Amino acid sequence: MDYKLPKRVQNSNKSTYGRVLNIAGSDYMPGAAYLSSVSALKVGCGYCFLASTERCISAVAAQTQNVVFVPFKDLQQHLKQADVVSIGCGLSTEKQSIKVFNQVLDCIEPDIPLIIDADGINILAKDSKRLTHQKTIITPHPKEAARLMDSSLDFVLDNLEYTASMLASTFNVIVALKTHRTLVMAPDGKKYINTSGNNSMAKAGSGDVLTGMISGLVAQGMDMFEATCLGVYLHGLAGDIAKNELTEYSVMAEDLISFIPNAIKVCY
Repeated sequence: MDYKLPKRVQNSNKSTYGRVLNIAGSDYMPGAAYLSSVSALKVGCGYCFLASTERCISAVAAQTQNVVFVPFKDLQQHLKQADVVSIGCGLSTEKQSIKVFNQVLDCIEPDIPLIIDADGINILAKDSKRLTHQKTIITPHPKEAARLMDSSLDFVLDNLEYTASMLASTFNVIVALKTHRTLVMAPDGKKYINTSGNNSMAKAGSGDVLTGMISGLVAQGMDMFEATCLGVYLHGLAGDIAKNELTEYSVMAEDLISFIPNAIKVCY
């Protein structure tokens, strides 16, 4: 991996390392909000603001004191203050979630990076022409990619590089197509095939951790393509270390967060 971690400086404060606005979670999926928020902080961003439902916020607040909470009704003002916006982890595709997603697409500032994952991609697939934001990263797994491509899952699995390339060029976005060898593709054809990671990571919540890691790196000022590649690599490396400690059967998504510091030490 050629891409370096963002530099830390002695004379700094929390604002130095960026603000993530993570729009995630729903009443019955607070875990995704927790995982994506905490992992952003674990890679070094200064703030993570979680915008979600009141029920989800209460559940996440019981697990961590490190996240700042934003009710959906206050989302508008925080969109203008963020250094990066991530949306979709555990969001659901209910009516309120679709309204929030459309609000973000309509109101996000042109220069703020946007990361779309999970239910954000599922909502987008219903009206993909709405994606016109120029600074966007999408992180689909093959089934989500198939929805965006309006193709079959088998086609995507048989044509991973073509799928990633078409998504990147069609939507003018950076794509992290999540498989056992995650493929990162830029609209100009630049690509990265990841070599870290293992089957212990095939658990619910692993993708939420990845979204948080990428958003945390982008918040610190990294180039979006480089942050995506480094986030994917560190995510897989944390999984490799976790597997060695816990076996390939017992790794859970929250374990990936615990081993992010070990992965960072390898690259530091």
